[in-house]
Amino acid sequence: MKKILFPLMLIFVLALSACGNSNSSSSNKGNQSTSSDKITYESENGPVKLPAHPKRVVVLGSYTGNVMSLGVKLVGVDSWSKKNPRFQKELKNVEEVSDANVEKIMKLKPDVIIGLSNTKNVEKLKKIAPTVLFTYNKVDYLQQHIEIGKVLNKEKEAKAWVKDFKERAAEAGKEIKAKIGKDATVSVFESGTKDLYVFGDAWGRGTEILYQAMKLKMPEKVKEKALKAGYYAVSQEVIPEFAGDYMIISKNSEMDNSYQNSEIYKSIPAVKKHRVYVANAEEFYFNDPLTLEYQLSFFKKHFLGK
Repeated sequence: MKKILFPLMLIFVLALSACGNSNSSSSNKGNQSTSSDKITYESENGPVKLPAHPKRVVVLGSYTGNVMSLGVKLVGVDSWSKKNPRFQKELKNVEEVSDANVEKIMKLKPDVIIGLSNTKNVEKLKKIAPTVLFTYNKVDYLQQHIEIGKVLNKEKEAKAWVKDFKERAAEAGKEIKAKIGKDATVSVFESGTKDLYVFGDAWGRGTEILYQAMKLKMPEKVKEKALKAGYYAVSQEVIPEFAGDYMIISKNSEMDNSYQNSEIYKSIPAVKKHRVYVANAEEFYFNDPLTLEYQLSFFKKHFLGK
């Protein structure tokens, strides 16, 4: 999701079009083969004819890992994907693009473009290649992968991964609950330029796994303030009110992390008991399969020692 410039560029950019996590496939009805080399995908903006075997895909948004996990060639991705340390090897020869530079995208000769619903210059992009846009969080994170699978004619592969991941994440959740207690709470924070942000259950940073797949508990204050909006800004003074028995911190070293030196932060029980697990924010932002696999291994390592 998508520096808190990603968080916030992703947060504010994506929040404009977020519609919650309901109606898992009400506006994305699937695809139908129309010929041996074309399919039709029923997008939220209407039917889009696509190549049955895309070979040059551009992603303008947070779906780079979805495409990569399905083994489809990327020729252009957004800047935040290029910055992800876990993607750098695979994206070494992939161009960084944006919706502001249509000419650069045109030179890449994509056969499919995937973006967010607030992507700019959409009409120009459609003249370059079939363009499919998604509203962030209109469907849940697993259904979103299936929708990307439909676009790329890889629905079967996407569904297989979703089924397997759900089972593995649920099993890990049971193990974690058995170890930390079924009523133990977990909160997810990320630092920004001025404030600290706490997240609900569907805004990347591992929130989907912790709260949806593993069904771990969220502190009441987080539930009250962040669950519906997806995120909530907190000042140093009130961090203890939002801190769970365990804290996950998605940390960007270039942001303001001075709160960790405050006496208020140091007084939090989770901090005192060394129950704070810190992740590299640039690896933790998204909720695509590659990032989800990393997040799952991160949680198993820190909660279970695996």
